[in-house]
Amino acid sequence: MTCSTTHRYKPFSHLTRPREVIRQFTPNWFAATMGTGVLALALAQLPVNLPGLHVIAEALWLFTIGLFVLFSVLYAARWVMFFHEARRIFGHSTVSMFFGTIPMGLATILNGLLLFGLPRWGSDVIPLAEALWWLDVAMSLACGVLIPFMMFTRQEHSIDQMTAVWLLPVVAAEVGAFSLPVAFSILTILMLRMALHKLPHANMAASSWLALGPIGTGALGMLLLGTDAPAIFAANGLASVGEMAHGLGLIAGITLWGFGLWWMLIAVLITLRYLRAGIPFNLGWWGFTFPLGVYALATLKLASLLQLEFFSVFGSVLVVALALMWLIVAKRTVQGAYKGELFVSPCIAGLANK
Repeated sequence: MTCSTTHRYKPFSHLTRPREVIRQFTPNWFAATMGTGVLALALAQLPVNLPGLHVIAEALWLFTIGLFVLFSVLYAARWVMFFHEARRIFGHSTVSMFFGTIPMGLATILNGLLLFGLPRWGSDVIPLAEALWWLDVAMSLACGVLIPFMMFTRQEHSIDQMTAVWLLPVVAAEVGAFSLPVAFSILTILMLRMALHKLPHANMAASSWLALGPIGTGALGMLLLGTDAPAIFAANGLASVGEMAHGLGLIAGITLWGFGLWWMLIAVLITLRYLRAGIPFNLGWWGFTFPLGVYALATLKLASLLQLEFFSVFGSVLVVALALMWLIVAKRTVQGAYKGELFVSPCIAGLANK
């Protein structure tokens, strides 16, 4: 084996020194917690009784917690050790958008706490889930307000350079149960941008799927809110309003699901077009997972509400596709992390290594 081959397989061989892992760490990594967490939730809600499936789903949820803790420690260390470089993210027009992946990753963990933790540890997990939800809401609001404010005041943007990553800061609040109108205002601009300026660079290929995220999350949110509305309104003396809200939630959920189907087909065609020229791997590939995952969850929820075989089968197919995509992206991520290729912070790329 030659020296160059040996060097290629050394950990972090693409970095000048190991501490560059911390210096170059960005919120983009939290997209992996989103994709892994939503796969855990989707596998646990498949309408099939396969041996070991729930165990695998719970293991993925625990793995998501481990990733979230690790990434939080690494990113906190960057702010402590390289504060003046870390703060440059606020002026970067793309990387700053990925702050939204932090609360979205946490949202999959707290939802898993009810799905997996409640049966395992009992009702004692409910106060923890409530505390995490409020923390998630606080972070989501901060992202949804402060990042757009910085877009308006200190960052450089143009319509021809716009991509669906604009959605990330505001969709975090939608995962916490609101902000759908803001996300759809961005989707409207995005459709205009795509028509006028065509597809973005291949590095942003996965961003075409990000739009499915707020649509799928919105559909799932409407269905869940509609399901819970009768009991909540009845408890407050508004039983008739609850029944109306139940119907509206179902109608809104089906409408958004149909819009999501249209966008998913468009995203498939766009991805096939990119594949002809090749798509370079980066952490943005996790954008293929979470949007597909929440749309799959919305489909499975429709299956349980309407008792229609179509939604059950289609939702299961989407979960299988999600699992396959997760395996591909996870493998490439592990390889890129081992070599150090993925530890690149665009907001300090112009700075010389010190």
